Amino acid sequence: MCSHFAVADRMTELERPTASSLSRSQEARRQRVIQAAIELATEGGYDAVQMRDVATRARVAMGTIYRYFTSKDHLLSAAQVEWALTLQRRVTQRPRPEAPAADRVVEVLRRATRAMERQPLLSAAFVTAASSTDPAVSERQREVAAIVEATIGFALGDDDVGDTAGIIRVLGYVWQGALVVWLNGQNTAAQMSEELERAARLLLR
Repeated sequence: MCSHFAVADRMTELERPTASSLSRSQEARRQRVIQAAIELATEGGYDAVQMRDVATRARVAMGTIYRYFTSKDHLLSAAQVEWALTLQRRVTQRPRPEAPAADRVVEVLRRATRAMERQPLLSAAFVTAASSTDPAVSERQREVAAIVEATIGFALGDDDVGDTAGIIRVLGYVWQGALVVWLNGQNTAAQMSEELERAARLLLR
């Protein structure tokens, strides 16, 4: 399988310190904040993620949160990066290099959509936060997109499928669009999965 997992660590001057610039104790606090946001969003969705509640659950001061994150949407987008990386590791286990590329991609997409279906409130919170105009959110969303593309790229492996980069990019767009349609109630999770499979098989036939 090819190595599509590298996600660039982009920085903007508007962002707070990143994990690479933090001490071990600072990173531990940052991770507690992210985990608290994920738990609150899982339980109650976007509106349940209130900074005071995040601080209480993470056992940190309010000022500590704002040291690392410019806004609630920035926090949720950073949480989405962590969640997406965890999902990536899970859905890319047990690769089947002998299977056709389309089958491998479809399997990965199915496993990813099942994970999102199990946590609809969290998925909806991530999508809501992603619509923010905060520049720090845009940076984190580029990382999420890179993780999605890396996940699809892993499934493709080294197979010669033509315009690999184009296929990965288009499938990433379809994935994002199908997710929004599902969360808006215009599709079921099963229909979202079917649309992703249809797109993958059309692009990889």
